[in-house]
Amino acid sequence: MTIARDGLPIIFGTLVPGIIILALYSSYPHWWFMLIGIVVSIFGLFCVAFFRNPKRKIPDDSSSIVSPADGKVIKILEVDDEYVGTAYRVDIFLSIFDVHLNRIPFKGRVDFVNYRPGKFISAFKDKASEDNERTDIGIESNRGKFRVAQIAGLIARRIVCRLKKNDAVNIGQLFGMIRFGSRTEITFPKTFSPVVKVGQHVKGGETIVGRIA
Repeated sequence: MTIARDGLPIIFGTLVPGIIILALYSSYPHWWFMLIGIVVSIFGLFCVAFFRNPKRKIPDDSSSIVSPADGKVIKILEVDDEYVGTAYRVDIFLSIFDVHLNRIPFKGRVDFVNYRPGKFISAFKDKASEDNERTDIGIESNRGKFRVAQIAGLIARRIVCRLKKNDAVNIGQLFGMIRFGSRTEITFPKTFSPVVKVGQHVKGGETIVGRIA
């Protein structure tokens, strides 16, 4: 397991000061040195867990779509998407304990990357999809068009997306993350059928969420 590069400044910015403060306690045994050092160090260790990048077994299967994120499936909808067309949409909620890296669901080419500012209401609520800050990515493939949406949540305040128009992308490829709790949506054409259920926990880049019908 490795650590996502976006987390390194935060991890070093908390663990190092925490260790220094705890070290100062030996020379200046004030209780508040110990308290502050422990709190800062614990937050640093939490950041290590949050920014973890575990190895994933990417399916070598051109007939399957993989999950773009870790988390709990909270909704599966039939939608008429302006980009994808008649489609299914799978909504995934990421708690603060989930891996927050995002992955490409299907091989293709990036058609667009659209960022939209917005609110920061709880990502578990349906209104989050409509009102919250988000980045939409359109992917064109030989099996149709796909949309991936990175949606900020109540705690999440930064969406990271490293894709740009015309990038060639592969299934399971890392492309960004959302910091500290969020929501990710995958919209795919009805040439595929959903194979996950509401309430199921999925793993980004590994869990198959749709197969060719």
